Amino acid sequence: MSLLPILRYPDARLRRLCLSVGKPDDVVCQLAADMLETMYAAPGRGLAAPQVGVLRRLFVIDPGWKEGAPAPLVCLDPEILDAADEEATGPESCLSIPGVPVSVARPTWVILRWNDLEGCQQTARLSGAAAVCALHELDHLNGRLIIDLMGPDARRAAAPALTELEGAA
Repeated sequence: MSLLPILRYPDARLRRLCLSVGKPDDVVCQLAADMLETMYAAPGRGLAAPQVGVLRRLFVIDPGWKEGAPAPLVCLDPEILDAADEEATGPESCLSIPGVPVSVARPTWVILRWNDLEGCQQTARLSGAAAVCALHELDHLNGRLIIDLMGPDARRAAAPALTELEGAA
């Protein structure tokens, strides 16, 4: 396994719509293992393939590893089947936009369907931090970033940090 470089805003690849992974192979399995190692080292709770420059529909999450034992989830070609009408608002951070936390409203639960590394379809009801992580990473697969979810006041407040990231690119 190896650590992968994490792309930072404003890299244009973070805005691209990702293509299907399809049937998993050794390359996909290695990518997932490297992404998990990278996520834990960052240290993050999730990482999407476009964040490491791979424009495929793959993300890894482990929402509770910082508070307990690791329980990683690798999701290939994920999709939301259903979501709660009720939303909860909370802070989110992104490894690709360091130093810019954003308050985001997300459904309190989602039904997620994905393929695992063996190519088997899985479905689970995720709630709380797991739902937030899955939705955040799914946004990455669709070229959407947490800064796109900011209101005008929050965007003005974050402007200096975003300008600094843009200047570092």
